[in-house]
Amino acid sequence: MEMTIRDYSSKEDFAHYDTARLRKEYLIEKVFAVDDISLTYSYIDRIIVGGTIPVKKEVVLGTAPELRAEHFLDRRELGIINIGETGKVTCDGVSYTLKHWECLYVSRGTKEVRFSSFDPLHPAMFYLASSPAHKEYPTTFISFENADHRHLGTQEECNVRTINRFIIPEKVKTCQLSMGLTHLEPGSIWNTMPCHTHDRRMEVYLYFDIDPKEAVFHFMGPKDQTRHIMVHNNQAIISPSWSIHAGCGTKNYTF
Repeated sequence: MEMTIRDYSSKEDFAHYDTARLRKEYLIEKVFAVDDISLTYSYIDRIIVGGTIPVKKEVVLGTAPELRAEHFLDRRELGIINIGETGKVTCDGVSYTLKHWECLYVSRGTKEVRFSSFDPLHPAMFYLASSPAHKEYPTTFISFENADHRHLGTQEECNVRTINRFIIPEKVKTCQLSMGLTHLEPGSIWNTMPCHTHDRRMEVYLYFDIDPKEAVFHFMGPKDQTRHIMVHNNQAIISPSWSIHAGCGTKNYTF
């Protein structure tokens, strides 16, 4: 398991960043690792995000020195969304099958988490997000059918989309973690409008289902100091609570 660290940054510093510094601070270019786990630990709300593509072997979620814990989830909770083909997640000996666009919430205190694919030629792609947790809530599987689906947008505004909410208070008890994915229909490119901030929380955006020749322009920053970062397939953006967040693609995508 490999984990990189990102320090906290302020909106005052943000005003002086050039393109290279913006990408260094907020863009996660490598989210997934084959037969391993790639993680990024941001000191913004101490979120950890990353992913694994198990192909030839079962992948085990280990710990890291920065966590100061014997097990990864000793003081954290974990959300997993499979954006690949069917795979399996085993938590302390209990196995859960996750099909495409299905989700698993894993409780604080879980000692062992293992990932595998049913077919190495068509592997699973497990996206992971973990936040600090103050108590245990039950490990919970959320199928795509049981997610909360919200259809929004108009063709005139180029933002016809479906928000699929998996880890939300109405579905799963958590300490603070929320997860979902939004799919834009063909011809739609804007993922949210108007731009806004979430003062009470930071967010991480994984952009995927992007054709190799296409890209998404992620807009961020305070309302009077906005910038953009070009994002390609399976890359993610760390979005501080003081930053707006909006994406505009050269073609439709999912995030």
